[in-house]
Amino acid sequence: MENVLRPVIVVGGSVVLTLLVGWATDLLLRKASAGHPETPLWGLLRRALIPYQLVLCAALLRGSYDQAQLLEDHRDGIGHILTLVLIGSAAWLVIRIAGAVVETSYSRYARMHRDPARVRRVRTQVSLIMRVVAAVVGVVAASAMLLTFPTMRTAGTSLLASAGILGIVAGVAAQSTLANLFAGLQIAFGDMVRIGDTVVVNSEWGTVEEITLTFLTVRTWDERRITMPVSYFTSKPFENWSRGGAQMTGIVYFHVDHSAPVAAMRDKLRDILRECSAWDGRAFGLNVTDTTPNTIQVRALMTAKDSDDLWTARVAVREQMIRWLNEEHPYALPRVNTGGAVAPPSRNGHAWADGTARGGHESRDTGDLGSYELPDGRFRKAPESSRTGRG
Repeated sequence: MENVLRPVIVVGGSVVLTLLVGWATDLLLRKASAGHPETPLWGLLRRALIPYQLVLCAALLRGSYDQAQLLEDHRDGIGHILTLVLIGSAAWLVIRIAGAVVETSYSRYARMHRDPARVRRVRTQVSLIMRVVAAVVGVVAASAMLLTFPTMRTAGTSLLASAGILGIVAGVAAQSTLANLFAGLQIAFGDMVRIGDTVVVNSEWGTVEEITLTFLTVRTWDERRITMPVSYFTSKPFENWSRGGAQMTGIVYFHVDHSAPVAAMRDKLRDILRECSAWDGRAFGLNVTDTTPNTIQVRALMTAKDSDDLWTARVAVREQMIRWLNEEHPYALPRVNTGGAVAPPSRNGHAWADGTARGGHESRDTGDLGSYELPDGRFRKAPESSRTGRG
């Protein structure tokens, strides 16, 4: 009877005690979270309850398993397994507690500072710091687990002796990986690019969604993900539209006829932007920036608080301006001129390409190269230079 009760009491007592301590700890954390709503620390610490209970249960079983007298033939193996579980759960608990502390610090910083650029910078640094902490704790835990095996302890001396050679070989073999690792640290603490920044890389426009120690993910406007090594951002130029502030200035080009009403277009641009919620009201403008034999190039300028609003404002201006020109000033749209050349100017006005002079009179070819008809019907003799080709 004692052989049955002893294992049940030891194992069952350890499990029950673990559950009771876990329940009490969770109750205390909930009360602390309700009493201090200004900080998320206590709520975040509740995420560590599972590894906390694993550590407690493994420690209790590891310390009392010898008293259970259960599976005597496998006592060493079960004790070794409990030791491995204790090390792994302890590492898990450390990572969860560190994550809760770091996340709380970031939340407090975000509430105290209203500058989005500084908040994104700290967010990037926090995420990379947590990855470094997780990697270091994981490596230490794995090393501790390996050292629990007698064969690994015996080989420790030879491993330390060959560490220099192995380090050189590993450095050469993992040169690109190490480059990305140091580039990730440089990005985190050099403030080159942050999570949430709007960037243009390889002619692709998007938002930085994730930064790790080895790669960076950019989410494009059409919801594609571009994954690039972080070393790209330390070795090649790229556009960061969020650097130094999110406010931006955008332009829209229009190609219109030479007769387009530029002043009216400028007034229409002002009316469009006043009705557009994406315009931040800082500046706008419309100017003729270029001319060609058939059209003129008109540049509309507008400002917005960020790249998303700038895109919305540009789309609205482009759409409404074209519709307004088509409805109110169709002659201002680009067209191909197929008429004949304009006749030489008369004394009272210019002659049009269809042969009519200003004032509505038709000019008539008299057949005499030395004279031409005036608008009032009289004929005038051409100057001597025009008949002889001189001048």
